Amino acid sequence: MAPTDESGRTARQAPPTGTTPPSRPPAAGAAGPGARMPRWLPRAMVLALALIAAFQFGSWAFHQVTGLLINILIAFFLALAIEPAVSRMAARGMRRGFATFLVFLALAIATAGFVTLLGSMLAGQIIKMIEGFPDYLDSVINWVNATFHTELRRVDIQEGLLHSDWLRKYAQNSAAGVLDVSAQVLGGLFQMLTVGLFSFYFAADGPRLRRALCSVLPPARQAEVLRAWEIAVDKTGGYLYSRGLMALVSGIAHYVLLLALGVPYAPVLGVWVGLVSQFIPTIGTYLAGALPMLIAFTVDPWYAVWVLVFVVVYQQFENYMLQPKLTSRTVDIHPAVAFGSVIAGTALLGAVGALIAIPAVATLQAFLGAYVKRYAVTDDPRVQGHRSRVPAPGLAARVRRLWEQQPEAEAGTAASEGAGSAAESGAAEARTAVAEEGTSG
Repeated sequence: MAPTDESGRTARQAPPTGTTPPSRPPAAGAAGPGARMPRWLPRAMVLALALIAAFQFGSWAFHQVTGLLINILIAFFLALAIEPAVSRMAARGMRRGFATFLVFLALAIATAGFVTLLGSMLAGQIIKMIEGFPDYLDSVINWVNATFHTELRRVDIQEGLLHSDWLRKYAQNSAAGVLDVSAQVLGGLFQMLTVGLFSFYFAADGPRLRRALCSVLPPARQAEVLRAWEIAVDKTGGYLYSRGLMALVSGIAHYVLLLALGVPYAPVLGVWVGLVSQFIPTIGTYLAGALPMLIAFTVDPWYAVWVLVFVVVYQQFENYMLQPKLTSRTVDIHPAVAFGSVIAGTALLGAVGALIAIPAVATLQAFLGAYVKRYAVTDDPRVQGHRSRVPAPGLAARVRRLWEQQPEAEAGTAASEGAGSAAESGAAEARTAVAEEGTSG
């Protein structure tokens, strides 16, 4: 037997002299004093640091080339817009490069002519305002003197303005900002050159670009890419051409109004209203009408009111009659979707996003529409918004229903009473029969 101590537990036997008790194995996860680092840990740390460095470098590089990517996106949509005209001329035997050059030359001439006319108009109005500024100032001074009983003079006001500190600071800041304005102008010209070159290459080498893109895809994917490209060309070109036609109609209508009112520079203002109102969606009409209103105000303040009324009325005519007929076959997109796409495009890419949002959404909608299964809608009036309500019965109908239900209730009560009496009589007869049998027994 094993020896026990006083408490009754089995006593542990001491190890023999000169021997070392066996050590317990280390617990799971606890490194011993001589443990070494796993071989995979340094590689994992190096890989994680490399991934972080690659992500940081990619983010920095993406932010550096964001402007270039936006310019390429603008050039791509511009190439899609002129693709139908270039393809039509190329189908007649003309080289695509030369056809693209002719289209760009026509666009450049139209743009230069519009900018020249607009610049001359603005310069003439500024000169007219400067020449008439003394008369405006005299009329304001006379009104102030007559109203507030003051003795202001134009000479004193001019000398005070010329020797004022804020005018001197404004002149210094303007002189310092000339370099910034020059840099912005040069940057804008460089962006226009970049967009023009990329759009020229996209339009002139369109077949080669599509062939290079399809060469890295399987045949099934090639058909999908070509179909998406064709839809993008149709929607973008249709959008720009329909907008151009509406700009022509809008420009002619406003030109006739301004010419009838005798407002100067009526042709240039008509072109201005037509272009700005159509290529700046939703609010472009009101923004474009501000300049004709301002110039009409210099002629007669009531003319500005007439221009405002005409702009509002024409906007309603365009939204409900002209635009649906022109864009129903080119850009079939709901006005609410168009408005939301413009807001989203402006939030993402600014003015560029506002311009390309509608053709991009129209292209996406037309491309995804082929994969959405459609079903026939049931002939239900609720589809048209007519709710089917059961009319509540009137007071006379309720009284008549209660009057008809009362004889039926009385008949049911009588039937139940008759059935109860018959059951009671049957039970009494049964008891009588049992009693007679007991007596005879």
